[in-house]
Amino acid sequence: MFTGIVEELGRVVALDVAGDSARLRVAGAIVTSDAEHGSSIAVNGVCLTVIESGRDAAAAGEFTADVMAETLVKSNLGDLRPGDPVNLERPMQLGARLGGHLVQGHVDGVGTVLERIPGEHWEVVRISLPAELARYVVDKGSITVDGISLTVVEAEADSFSVSLIPTTLELTTLGGKQAGAPVNLEVDVIAKYTERLLGLDGKTAAQPAGASIGGQRS
Repeated sequence: MFTGIVEELGRVVALDVAGDSARLRVAGAIVTSDAEHGSSIAVNGVCLTVIESGRDAAAAGEFTADVMAETLVKSNLGDLRPGDPVNLERPMQLGARLGGHLVQGHVDGVGTVLERIPGEHWEVVRISLPAELARYVVDKGSITVDGISLTVVEAEADSFSVSLIPTTLELTTLGGKQAGAPVNLEVDVIAKYTERLLGLDGKTAAQPAGASIGGQRS
């Protein structure tokens, strides 16, 4: 589980695609400081498992992870090239402050940067929203964009906007992504669970045996 608070801006060292999978190597001094085989690190919002880190490899400050076909299809990791910046975050620690919101690192889809509207000290960025995710995005709600926990300024049927403060512009990939760039999206998992429990996803919610809608047992 993550919080969407990016710890550092890492750099892609290599992406080796082999059929329906890939092996990604990333440089990031902070997130590799305590990384070992089996650790989790979010890369642009995608939770990946470390298979090799600087502790057991020649290149200090780097880690390697396998990327499966499902991840390549539903995220922008397959578009990465050596030298590209990536947002990196280690999992949250139990008992630590939740600075952003609950983020699983399970990307729901890919949006596209539509426009950037600069302000005096910030920027408003509008991003396209896949139709199947629109119902989970609301004004002033939370959304994860490339692993960054952000507050939705305005939600529309096919897009949403976010305001980026100078720190976000400086320390994350969103500072340099222009119109047309793909971004990973993860909607609020609480909204998805609520929808399923209420049976609003088109599936009938199961009821305990012997229970009626009013809660009376026969």
